[in-house]
Amino acid sequence: MANYDFMTRWEMPAPMEEVYRAIGQPLHWPHWWQGLRRVEALGSYNERGTGRVYRYHWRSPLGYSLCFDIRVTRLYAPWLIVGQASGDVEGWGCWQLSEAAGITRVRYRWRVRTTRRWMNLTAPLARPLFVWSHDAMMHNGALGLSRWLQARQLNGGRR
Repeated sequence: MANYDFMTRWEMPAPMEEVYRAIGQPLHWPHWWQGLRRVEALGSYNERGTGRVYRYHWRSPLGYSLCFDIRVTRLYAPWLIVGQASGDVEGWGCWQLSEAAGITRVRYRWRVRTTRRWMNLTAPLARPLFVWSHDAMMHNGALGLSRWLQARQLNGGRR
């Protein structure tokens, strides 16, 4: 399996609670995140919100599709969301938010490995393309969230 460790940073002049609320409602992401085809809620969860499972259907800028589930394992509103991924990718993701001087900083760490045979076979040569695709999708997320919150995006959503 090919392993990836991504770190993405977004900054926007929006209240941290609003940014957290938008990130914490993945069923709405397809409204503002280009490339995300749909999100489905699966299963049940406890009163703290952990245990929720969402299925994400992505279409990359390179044209391939990914489908994976994320089970929410930790929530500390409005600072942290952690989830465990399974499906076309396996691993974990962590959203961390902070606010200073009216600017919300979002840091997203995504440590995953691919499970699709073709991705693993082509990874030695295609890895730069997969990294570029991930970065482009995260950039689209930053732009979309900024528009959704009617906030100016400050850093381009890059790593």
